[in-house]
Order: sequence, then structure tokens, then C-alpha cells
Amino acid sequence: MAIAEQNLGSLSGTTTCPAPKIALMALLLLVLSGGVTSSARGQDFTVIHAFGGLPDGAEPIADLVMDEAGNLYGTTQLGGSSGGGTVFKVDTSGKRTLLYSFTDQGTGLFPEASLILDAAGNLYGTTTQGGGTEWCGGRGCGVVFKVDTSGSETVLHSFTGGTADGCNPFGGLVQDEAGNLYGTTVQCGFSNHGTVFKVDANGNETLLHSFGGGSSDGASPSMTNLLMDQKGNFYGITANGGTSDGGVLYKLSKRGAVTVLHSFAGGTADGCRPQGIPFMDKNGDLYGTTASCGPYNGGIVWKVSKKGEEIVLYSFTGAPNGAFPEAGVIMDAKGDLYGTTVQGGTTGDTGTVYELKKRGTLTELHNFHGRPDGAAPWGGLVRDPKGNLYGTAYLGGEYGNGTVWRLSP
Repeated sequence: MAIAEQNLGSLSGTTTCPAPKIALMALLLLVLSGGVTSSARGQDFTVIHAFGGLPDGAEPIADLVMDEAGNLYGTTQLGGSSGGGTVFKVDTSGKRTLLYSFTDQGTGLFPEASLILDAAGNLYGTTTQGGGTEWCGGRGCGVVFKVDTSGSETVLHSFTGGTADGCNPFGGLVQDEAGNLYGTTVQCGFSNHGTVFKVDANGNETLLHSFGGGSSDGASPSMTNLLMDQKGNFYGITANGGTSDGGVLYKLSKRGAVTVLHSFAGGTADGCRPQGIPFMDKNGDLYGTTASCGPYNGGIVWKVSKKGEEIVLYSFTGAPNGAFPEAGVIMDAKGDLYGTTVQGGTTGDTGTVYELKKRGTLTELHNFHGRPDGAAPWGGLVRDPKGNLYGTAYLGGEYGNGTVWRLSP
């Protein structure tokens, strides 16, 4: 069973606050974090594609990427011709094209991360299992792959695990101007807490950092991509590690030095288990979410300044405003944030799309119903120049295997 399925199963057994206490707790939230919740406003929601399983994809769990023409690209962790997952394209008319099906261990299996797109139209990503090694339970430790415009796949690196390499990359990639690829693995490395790696254009891998866990380092970077600034420094998050083992926000310099910018303390005052892709504004401040902890144990939206000072921008209560954001946030030109939650909402605990204003007011833009729109949106959002939001739902839809959707203002 994939890690994402295990997480979803554990979250489904989590109880949110009892209904009689919601009003009181919402009032308390105003004092604790300055958050205000407003009801959902009218939005035009469209299912672009409902995944059908075999031979189509199933269970899209990652963010989408958009090209200049507005076409969307993504992965499904299951489905395809052999059930090992897919790389797909959805054009502006809603037509879905299966670009690649993962069929065996050698090519990689079960992609759970977002893709990146180069100027020539090639796609790059990772798979959580597969590759040319029998380690990692006999299913392989995962790969870094390239899919070209003809639909041909090239395995750029097969992870070998152990102490000398990472294993199980649940995060995606970032590419520099020289074509080098950078990413993370959730396990293995020197202390078995995951790694940061580089793969050059020739497929040569360099281990940039092995996470040590404990109070001074992170552990288990899961469901996340690195963020690279203009100077070539990287920023990332780990789900565990730090002073309270609640995860960290870190910086990795060009020279390989890791600095913990913030350790998430958990409890009611801070979030824990950060996932998703960090977002940096023009001032260099970083934004993201945690999937757990906070006043109601539903996760938070956070901001960390360049000086490492954290502000909790919003705390999720479950109903009616969502719970357990597993993806990061994006920002529009006005400084408003947008994101998703896996559970919560007003229509059956199946997740939400939200907008968080700079002044702290959160609006549910869409509450998922399961069918026909989808359920459990684990992936983050992409926004086009017209303000339309695009994303995926991990489950639900017409066939129960997830959807690609658009939300128009």
C-alpha cells in the first residue's frame, strides 16, 4: 500500500471538534490567530477529467504543471496499462492524453510527485518505487525519470538506498539553468531520515545532504518539492525532525550548508507535519501549511520571515472550513493565498479549496462532495493569468478514481 493511502486511512479516523463547540472554538480562534471564516461564494467548478482506472490513470495526488498554452500535465500513482501509474496531459478543451504508463520495476512505479517541464517540452519527475535494484522490499527504491515529447521514458537515476543513497522520493524536482535536477527522498541516507540530491544532465547523482533527525536537523521530507531562489539556494520542509519532532523549514546553501529556519513546535500554538511546496514572496518571506496540530489539530497556514520569525496566519477547525492541508499555498498579485485541504468542509468531510486574504479572512471557494466532483485534494493549485484555479482530487469523481478540475472566479 502506498504511503499516501496509509496517511489517508489514518486521517479518516481523526475526529474534529464536536458540533456544539464549533462556535465557541471559532470565537477562540479569533483571539489565537486572528483568523476569520466566511461562507463559500459562488464559483464555477468544472470537472475536466474523471480518471477511470485501467487503462486510464487513478488517484492523482500531486500538483499540476501548466505550459504557456494552458495545457496541464500531471501524474497518477496508479492506473495506466499495468497499474503502475501514469504521466498525463489535459488540453484546454478537456481532452486527456496518456503520455506514459509505468509498466515494470525497471521503468519506475507509482509516481506521487508533481512534474516539471523544460523549454523543449520534456517532463521530469520521480517514482516512489521501481528502478534497477532489489532493495526497498524488492520493489525498488524509486527513480528520477524523463518523458520526452514523443512519450519515451528515460530513467536518469535509480536510487539504491542504504547509507550512501536516498530511497523513495515522494517529492518532485526543481531544475537549474544548467539542466541539473534537485530533489529529496523520504528515507535512507546516512541516518535513514532522507536526503537532498542532485542529478546532472548525464544522470550522475550527488548526495547534497543526509538528514540526521533530532533537534538540529529535519527528517522525512515527504510530499514536497524544493524551492530555489535566484542565488541558487534551496528551501524545503521536512515532516519530522526539529526541536519537537514536528518538522522543520530549512535552507540549503549553494555550498551545502543546512540552516533550520523554523522548527514546528506542534501542540495548540504551532503546526506540525509540514508538507507541500514552500512559497516565497518578493520580500523573501516563506509561506506554507502543516497537515496537523494547531488549536484544533486540523493544521495551519504559516508565514516565516527572512529572520526566521513565524506567524500562524490561520488554523483549520474541520467543519466548516477544512482540515489537514497536505499541499502548500500559492499567492496572487494582491498577496492573497490559495490552497486545498484533504478533509473538512461543509459537505461530508471530503475537502475544500480555500482563499486566505491578507487580513486573515478565509473563504471556502469549493467544498468537495465525492461524486461527481472528487474528494481528498492532496495536491496543490496552479493559477492561470485569468485567475482560474486548477487542481486534482485524489478520490471521487464519476468512477471513484479522482479528477482534474477547474475553479473559475
